[in-house]
Amino acid sequence: MGVQFAYWAPNVSGGLVISNIPQKTGWSFEDNKRYAQIAEANGFDYVLLQTRFFASYGAEKQLEAATLASALAVSTKKLNIITAVLPGLWHPGVIAKIIATIDHISNGRAAINIVSGWFKGEFNGYGEPWLEHDERYRRSEEFIEVIRSLWTNETTTYKGDFYRLNEAPLKPKPIQSPKIFQGGNSKAAKEMAGRVSDVYFMNGGSLEEIKAQIDEVKALRKANGTGDIQFGVNGFVIVRDTEEEAKQVLRDIIVSANEEAVEGFRDSVAAAGKASPEGKGMWADSTFENLVQYNDGFKTGLIGTAEQVANQILELKKIGIDIVLTGFLHYDEDLKAFGEKVIPLVQQKEAAFNNVAVAK
Repeated sequence: MGVQFAYWAPNVSGGLVISNIPQKTGWSFEDNKRYAQIAEANGFDYVLLQTRFFASYGAEKQLEAATLASALAVSTKKLNIITAVLPGLWHPGVIAKIIATIDHISNGRAAINIVSGWFKGEFNGYGEPWLEHDERYRRSEEFIEVIRSLWTNETTTYKGDFYRLNEAPLKPKPIQSPKIFQGGNSKAAKEMAGRVSDVYFMNGGSLEEIKAQIDEVKALRKANGTGDIQFGVNGFVIVRDTEEEAKQVLRDIIVSANEEAVEGFRDSVAAAGKASPEGKGMWADSTFENLVQYNDGFKTGLIGTAEQVANQILELKKIGIDIVLTGFLHYDEDLKAFGEKVIPLVQQKEAAFNNVAVAK
């Protein structure tokens, strides 16, 4: 299978960079409906809806992910819809029912992204316990076990440390078992991916950094899990007619960074990461410039001409990437341009690469 393409839904205000630079990106339902239809018409496979309940890094307004997913399900025909979910703020039985319902609305296009949580303010604000780092991943693993059982078995009885179910039914079952995505760079996150997840999402990074993570999680899956696991990586895309134009846009984004919001984000994720046994988290090696795009998207190198970006995506495929998760500065322009200019180039280059491989 060729590389698949996903995009971050801008269902929170402020766009995909923590910067005061003008962005042609909206956050409303009508905006997100339009972007989903543009993406679907231009070769994208997935949309990922962010989970956020409180303002952070300048995101003052938020549309809830599962609710929006159900609306996009009836506004699209082919696009797979990934709903991000925070265990601890949802019960897995309730989410299993919600995602199964979205799967029926979309005729089998629902998926879920399990976010173990870094933003303590949301839990404190809602009066929910804020668990230690590895405990959050243990809870997430139980969450996945529960929803998988509900989607698969006639009834579910589960006795874990975080969840208890007693002969709980779920009908109707999903049309197909929704894919389960997760992220995280810590040891606990990788081990969880090795055991239970279908797709492991990574923050942006160099080819060497990404391949090291892929190799580690593949080994963990071989040792502790069953079935195949896929890999996705975050990449912020800036495609312009020349490499210099693209790099100038990047410089403009960073020069206009909202320093207070970036530093606030840095403090939040640093505190979450220091709570892990390793004493570092997903953003431990991120510079201020990296944090301006809050999932290290600049690091992946999808900045340049369409040809350069397509070549980099082919290199990502070669090291084992299955899904490229994209973000853009101007969704009203860049989403369509990526679909028209980059995705066909990637497909051409994949075909040429595969033909050479077969010939050998």
